[in-house]
Amino acid sequence: MSIPVLALVALLPILVALVLMVGMRWPSTRAMPLAWLTCVVGALGVWNLPVGYVSALTLQGIVIAIGVLIIVFGAILILYTLQYSGGMETIQYGMQNISRDKRIQAIIIGYMFAAFIEGAAGFGTPAALAAPLLLSLGFPPLAAAVVCLVFNSFPVSFGAVGTPIIIGLTPLKQLVEAAASSGVAGLGFTDFPTFCKVIGELVTMFHGPMAIILPIFMLGFLTRFYGQNKSWAEGLAAWKFCVFAAIAFLVPYIGFAWLVGPEFPSMIGGLVGLGIIVAGAKKGFCMPKDTWEFGPQASWDAEWTGTIATSAKTEFKPHMSQFKAWLPYILIGLILVITRVPSLGIKAFIVAQKIPFTNILGYTGVSASIDYLNLPGTIPFTLVAILTVFIHGMPGKAVKQAWTESFAKMKAPTIALFAAVALVSVFRGSGIADAALNPNNYPSMPLAMAKAMADLAGNAWPMLASYVGGLGAFITGSNTVSDLLFSEFQWGMADQLNLSHQIIVAAQVAGGAMGNMICIHNIVAVCAVTGLIGREGMILKRTFWPFVLYGIVVGILASMMSFGFMADRF
Repeated sequence: MSIPVLALVALLPILVALVLMVGMRWPSTRAMPLAWLTCVVGALGVWNLPVGYVSALTLQGIVIAIGVLIIVFGAILILYTLQYSGGMETIQYGMQNISRDKRIQAIIIGYMFAAFIEGAAGFGTPAALAAPLLLSLGFPPLAAAVVCLVFNSFPVSFGAVGTPIIIGLTPLKQLVEAAASSGVAGLGFTDFPTFCKVIGELVTMFHGPMAIILPIFMLGFLTRFYGQNKSWAEGLAAWKFCVFAAIAFLVPYIGFAWLVGPEFPSMIGGLVGLGIIVAGAKKGFCMPKDTWEFGPQASWDAEWTGTIATSAKTEFKPHMSQFKAWLPYILIGLILVITRVPSLGIKAFIVAQKIPFTNILGYTGVSASIDYLNLPGTIPFTLVAILTVFIHGMPGKAVKQAWTESFAKMKAPTIALFAAVALVSVFRGSGIADAALNPNNYPSMPLAMAKAMADLAGNAWPMLASYVGGLGAFITGSNTVSDLLFSEFQWGMADQLNLSHQIIVAAQVAGGAMGNMICIHNIVAVCAVTGLIGREGMILKRTFWPFVLYGIVVGILASMMSFGFMADRF
C-alpha cells in the first residue's frame, strides 16, 4: 500500500478526535475512546497487526497514562491543600501587592514561573501547576488553561534538565559519531554531547524571537477574548513589560545554551527572569499605564468556567507570612532541582525505583513502568502537600476536604487519558520491525504521515520541518518522544535534500516544543486541574493558531538559515 494511503489511514484517528472535540464539542471522555477505536481498526485492518499485539500496546498506554494521572492528581492536591490551609489567599494578597494587573500576573506565573518548573521537571508539569495558581488569582479557568499551554512552548526544548535534546536525539548517536569521525566540513561538533550542545544553540535561535512575540500576542489574545471591552489594544499596551520579561529570560536562557549546554537554559532563564521581573513590577518598571482586570464573574461566558471555582474575592487578607505561603512552591522547585540534576547524585536512585511491566501479554519490547518516585506527582507534589499540612498547621477537617475533592476530580481525566495514551502507544508501535507482527513492513503511523508531508514539500522542507516535530508532540504528548520518533527521519530528509542536518534537526526539536500547546493529553491534564473536562476542543481551537504562528516563524528562520547565512553547516 502506498505511503499517501497509509498516511490517510493514520490521519483518521486524529481527524475523529478533532471533529468530535472541536467541531461537535464532545468531551474528551467520549471523543478519545472513539479515536482510539479508529486507530485500532486501522492497525488491525490496514497494518495487519495481530489482535494480541494491539491489545498489548493498549495496555502499555494505560500503564503510561497512570503516570500522567499521578501528576494531575498531585497538582490538584497542591491547589486544594493551599486553598484549605489559607496559603492560597495569602499568595493572592502578596500578588496584589506586586501587581493587580492580570496581564502582569499572566507573565509572572504563566511565563516565568512555568518556565522554571519546565526546566526542572517537564512532561506537562508546568501548566498543571501554573494554571490552578492563575485560577486562584481570579483568572477564568479557560483563560488560565490557554495562557499556560501556549506559554509552555519555548522552555520545553530544554525541559526536565535537557531531556528532549539529550535523550530525544539518541537515535542519531551513531550517525553523529560517524559524521564526526569522517571530518566533513562545517561540523562544529566532535561527538554526540557536543552535537547536542550545537543543536541547543540553534534551538535558541528558533525560540528566541517567539519568546518575545508570543507574550505580546497572548496578552492581546487575553484581553480580546476574555476582557470586558474585547480589545486587542488593552493587551498590546503591556508590550514594554513583555519585552522586559523576554530579555530577563532570554539572556540567561541563550547564555547557558551557548556556553554550557542544553541542561539548564529553561531552569536558569525562568529562575533569574522571575526574580528580575518581580523586582521590576514592584518598582513599576516598564509597567502599563493602566491596571487591567477581568470583568465581574457574573459577566463571564458560561464556557469560561468549570467545576473548580475561580476566586471571587477582590480583596484578600494574609493568613500567614508570604514566605510560609510560598514555601510549598519553593520546596517543589528545590526538590525538583535536587532530584533531577544528575550531578547532585540523587537522580540515579530516584529513577531506579519503578514498578515494571515487561513484555506485556508476552510481546517482547512492549513494556512500560510506573516510576513512582520520579513522577512529579509523587515527588515533589504529593510529598509537599503532606508537608504543607504541618507547615501551615492545617486542621484534620481541612486536610480531609483537600484530599476528598482532589480524588473526586480524577474520574473524567482518567477515562480520557487512558484512551489518549493507548492511542499513542498503538500509533508508535505500528511500525515494529518484526515480520511476524508487521507482515507488510509498513512504517509506523506517525512516520507514514511525516513521509507523506515530505513527498509534498520537497525543497520547501525547512518551512515544514518544525510541524513534523509539532505533529509528534501532538500525538505523543512529549517533545522528547517526538524527537525519539522523528529525529532520524529529519536527518534522512536533510541527507536527501542536501540541507544542513543541524538546522533541520534543531527545527524538529523546536517543533516538538511548540506542539506542546496542542497536545491532547496535556490539554486533558490542564482541563482536569482547572475543572474544564469537556472543554478540550474549545482549548485546542484557541491554542491552534499560536501553534501555526510559531511554526511559520520557525519555518522562515530555518529556511533563511538553510539557504542563506548557515547553508554551509553540516
